[in-house]
Amino acid sequence: MSEGVERILCISTYEKGQDFLRQCADMGVRPTLLTLEKHKNGDWPREVLEELVTMPEGLSREQMIHTVAFMFRGRRFDAIVALDEFDQEVAAYLREHLQIPGMGITVTSHYRDKLAMRTRALYTGFLVPDFTRVANYDELRGYMDRVPAPWLLKPRANASAIGIRKIQEPEQLWRTLDELGDEQSHFILERFVPGDIYHVDSIVSERQVVFSVAHKYGKPPMQVMHEGGVFTTRTVDRNSPECQQLALINARLAPALGMVRGVTHAEYIRAHADGRFYFLEIAARVGGAFISDLIQASTGINLWREWARLEIGPIRGEQYLLPPTYCEYAGSVLCLAQTAEPDTSAFDAPEIVYRMKKHHHAGLIVRSPHVGRVEELVETYSSEFARRFLASMPAPEKPSA
Repeated sequence: MSEGVERILCISTYEKGQDFLRQCADMGVRPTLLTLEKHKNGDWPREVLEELVTMPEGLSREQMIHTVAFMFRGRRFDAIVALDEFDQEVAAYLREHLQIPGMGITVTSHYRDKLAMRTRALYTGFLVPDFTRVANYDELRGYMDRVPAPWLLKPRANASAIGIRKIQEPEQLWRTLDELGDEQSHFILERFVPGDIYHVDSIVSERQVVFSVAHKYGKPPMQVMHEGGVFTTRTVDRNSPECQQLALINARLAPALGMVRGVTHAEYIRAHADGRFYFLEIAARVGGAFISDLIQASTGINLWREWARLEIGPIRGEQYLLPPTYCEYAGSVLCLAQTAEPDTSAFDAPEIVYRMKKHHHAGLIVRSPHVGRVEELVETYSSEFARRFLASMPAPEKPSA
């Protein structure tokens, strides 16, 4: 337990996690934020920060260690937290370098590296689409002889569907690997499994999943990313077999991959061919695309604030207790918009609880005690969003937000 002032260093190369910072301050912990220079004037809750430190883009891992070690000379941090997925590896290195408690390098890879997480999940008994590392060409030839096309070539460390390529036949793979050159080992090859995709968002405390909620995407995120369209997700009927199966699988997954405490965003696919759930990926973070707002609407749980409570508890030797929750249903509709500030006022159902404010985006969240009403609104509104607002652009090779 630390003595005197308690401090947490938060690292984020994107603008997110404001509620995490606020919760730290509400609990008497002083948060310091380390972010990029381009986010210096971002929408941060400056009144709760002990300090906002900026850095240039592209710092090496060693430069990050030097930066944080220099900050550490003047104040002791009790925890280091990466608010964004793309900062998790460096946070793990910093913890190990400074010997600060928290997730280390190996366990972090189970929540960041698609090859590591699949290998570990398969080893511990979970269904995973057939995959192979991109390393040995004889292994790749054997894989393509054994597993029918199409396949997905996925970056091991990108989030969401960024950088995924659909491969139809072996020659296409070899051409793509030639293009990738020395970067090819940073990819995996995986069988494409048609099916319905779900996400389960969780709170893990002392290796136990103490909270989870399941939602189902409309179009698969990869399809929306690469082909355009309206992104939707809605709470799964809590009395359905699919919800119960997902809860059981997810309760085993996060602890099996090594998490002691934290929040997770996991994705599963129910294959059209056999109706079984396959593990796709998991992240040790709050879900993007306004999923945290969706979960708060359906359960009352703010995952950002609960994540902060999970991090602060061990500093004080306190046990985490989940706050009261409720069980309603919520759905979100979101798309890239043609206009900078799209007007959603024509959508006026009383179930609307949140209107998204983001440049060149249109979005709503609806909530109801009835799952059927949420499904009805999401279906109707997604069609209207496509007609009124929808814009399209090429899928990014790298994350932009």
